[in-house]
Amino acid sequence: MSLKNIIIDSWDKLQTTFKTVNWSKVGPFFLFLILAFVFWLLLFFERTTDGSYSIPLKYTNFPMDEVFTENRPSQIDVKIRDKGNNLLRYLFRKRDSLVIDVSEAQRNNKTTLQGNELTQLIHTKLSADAQIIGYMPASIQIETHKLYSKTVPVVFDGDMRTDASNLIVGESSVLIIPSEVKIRGSKEQLENITEITTEHTPFENLKATSQLPAKLKPIEGVIIEPKLVEVYIPIYEYTEKEFDIPILSKNSPNSLDVKFFPSKVKVSFYVTLDDYKRISEDDFKIVIDYNLLRTINSEQVELSLTSLPPFVRNPKITPETVEFLFEHK
Repeated sequence: MSLKNIIIDSWDKLQTTFKTVNWSKVGPFFLFLILAFVFWLLLFFERTTDGSYSIPLKYTNFPMDEVFTENRPSQIDVKIRDKGNNLLRYLFRKRDSLVIDVSEAQRNNKTTLQGNELTQLIHTKLSADAQIIGYMPASIQIETHKLYSKTVPVVFDGDMRTDASNLIVGESSVLIIPSEVKIRGSKEQLENITEITTEHTPFENLKATSQLPAKLKPIEGVIIEPKLVEVYIPIYEYTEKEFDIPILSKNSPNSLDVKFFPSKVKVSFYVTLDDYKRISEDDFKIVIDYNLLRTINSEQVELSLTSLPPFVRNPKITPETVEFLFEHK
């Protein structure tokens, strides 16, 4: 059956169902249901009931070069008793902040807002009929102390990954701009801070030298300036190259030769396009000490490069081990 036929068949069944309904009985039921809901709303709006309301806090006129002694709350949670219509209004209206003038409070030698003073301040954001049952926090500390400052280095926390044909030329070449930031806070806080780290920031699929932003990880109660740094990542395009390198021995007696099987191995590595033409197989050496071979209780030895250019990346020897034997001359 096609979709069109299914829709037509369903519409016919729906019409048949509606025709069989006794609307003279169903209509009054829905009418009474709506009237009951309206009556309940009227009772709710006029009845006094308990509810909760969160008021955001805003601190103004903060003294220059000072910081709060304790962490300050960002809102105050109030339990109130009020009419239903007021509670509904609290729920949907835009919440105005409760403004705390820090300088004015300190001029009156107040370091804590609590009791009647805080209650009266909360009442300014409620209706005249509202009763405050309780609130949290019960007090707000606004004591401040002098702000100290110092300069600390920035450390990058994150991952840097390039695509297959590019590489980052050493982590030491990655620069953070600026490399140091100024932090301000209490003397006790600054004593334990030796560096500022960035938020964990992954840089993926890098294809060219980049300078990318990274946010600094905030520290509670400490001001960091600036809050954003740039990470300079130098990236070079690399290509793969390989050479067949002979395995050599040293310090063997004149009466002995050391034979390796195979005598050459493949060394593959990555190099920048600029260095590709100026590198040769003479830049690589695999030399094994005869005295080391004498101590091995096996006929195989693991290989490693004893000499290679400093600018090659990810060198690999294939095979990694070879067989050897001593042969008298």
